[in-house]
Amino acid sequence: MAADADLVLYNAHVITVDPKFSIQSTVVVKDGKILAVGSSKLTKTYHAPTQIDLHGKTLMPGFVDTHLHPMAKSPRAIEVTSAHSMAELQELLRKKAAELGPAEWITGSGWQEIQFEENRNPTRDDLDLGAPNNPVVLTRAGGHSSVGNSMALRLAHIDRQTPDPATGLIEHRADGEPNGIIRERSDLYFKLVPRDKWEDVKQSYVDRLRWLLSLGITSFFDASGSIDDEPVDRGGIADPPPNLTFRRAKEIYAEQHFALPRVTMYISYPGPQRLKAFGHHTGYGDEFVRIGPIGENAVDGGFTGPTAWLLADYKGQPGFRGKGRFSDAELQAMVNDAGQLGWQMGLHCIGDAAIVQTIQAYDRGLQTTHSEEHARLDRRWFTDHFTILPPDATLELMLEDNIMIAQQPNFEYDLEDRYEATLDPWRLEHNNPVATPSGKFHLFVAFGSDNLPIGPMVGLYAATTRKGRSGAVHGAEEAVSRETAIRMYTAAGPYLSWEEKLKGTLEAGKVADLIVLPQDPLTVPAEQLLTLKVDMTFVNGNLVYDRSTTQLPDLNP
Repeated sequence: MAADADLVLYNAHVITVDPKFSIQSTVVVKDGKILAVGSSKLTKTYHAPTQIDLHGKTLMPGFVDTHLHPMAKSPRAIEVTSAHSMAELQELLRKKAAELGPAEWITGSGWQEIQFEENRNPTRDDLDLGAPNNPVVLTRAGGHSSVGNSMALRLAHIDRQTPDPATGLIEHRADGEPNGIIRERSDLYFKLVPRDKWEDVKQSYVDRLRWLLSLGITSFFDASGSIDDEPVDRGGIADPPPNLTFRRAKEIYAEQHFALPRVTMYISYPGPQRLKAFGHHTGYGDEFVRIGPIGENAVDGGFTGPTAWLLADYKGQPGFRGKGRFSDAELQAMVNDAGQLGWQMGLHCIGDAAIVQTIQAYDRGLQTTHSEEHARLDRRWFTDHFTILPPDATLELMLEDNIMIAQQPNFEYDLEDRYEATLDPWRLEHNNPVATPSGKFHLFVAFGSDNLPIGPMVGLYAATTRKGRSGAVHGAEEAVSRETAIRMYTAAGPYLSWEEKLKGTLEAGKVADLIVLPQDPLTVPAEQLLTLKVDMTFVNGNLVYDRSTTQLPDLNP
């Protein structure tokens, strides 16, 4: 007699991503977990009320994005990403200005110069033509710079005489006036924008999380989490901003009956007193909402600024190497404090100089902090981004200390023009390196996106071809196989949250977080990876997205 199950998926090309990377044809699910994986014989061994013939489509583990920023949409925001020219951007501003009335702030996020037919950054002059009577601030994709119009600059008291702020840069026109773009210090604008209420943006967070399912993301690390809305005596603050926090995520997931991708929350370092008052640390939570590392507190800027901190001058900019955010002592104090309280570390370091500083701080911190729950060899501290390959001595120290990497290979594709404009030839070839750290130095690498763009297929394409948007190959020696790339985007991520026995591969006993693709990502022509869609997404054995029936807006910033 056939045993009972809840779901049988059969006649599939099953990429298990198990240790042997075996290929099977049938997956059986019961009580939210994988009961069996194997051949078509399983269809006779198990009986389930739901049986789906996949007609040869690919079934594989859901993607695990180790660095993502779910972003709410403010009622005062425009859909910047829908504009394909400055004229279209200005029309969006005119409509929002008419809706809000004069003097009201207009915001938006996610623009990139490559989206506009002019192929350049918007400036204050462009924004003035759309909304001369409203202050405007629009944040670039990646979050490392924002552009404001003339009214926004006036309200922020920024003019040609204003010095660069600490850790940031104010861009100027040829005539010496600010052009509206501020790198790394968007707060100079946003501190003036009236704060939204949590109730006004909550649904947009839910919509964003649901949309991730359409990309096949069944788990992600929220790199912008905080404990701000905890009780004040437990680490919170009196007037928390309306961002997605650990408490709010738990609320949303309970209301949505957990039909969303699982989330591990980074916690932005709040200082020693608040962190100690919180009373919890990495690993607290459950299978759907849990606390991850302290991060991504930025040790340097990024190339969307660009202000990433390099060991060499930026190309064509003698004397400019970007900026670090911390003194050695400041960084060490944060690392030691968090480590002593049992926290994992996952700090943002993009430039090679920032990576060197971070690894040195990690090394000292690992040697001076102790925890029964996190022994030295299982602390699983990692660097976030690891964009520019650091010196060999730093890589060797990472191996000695078992320091890991959360990498975004899609940067190679999406930021190609920024790298070409700012990096010397060697760094251009070795940006976002995967093969050298993972192969030559045997370092652990897991993939994510950092919203540039979010879709994992771009990451798989870039990691395996090393091609930018232009089609040019940069550093072919840093490419990895498709098998390796898929493993880094599925099985590797859970290791950073001590969940490798729970998810990331299709093996008996693990949660049934699965996706169905119309073609095989192992064999489809490389360029087709960029357009490969997800047909179905299952979380905990439940069908939470079906491309044939689910209508979702394109929310990719």
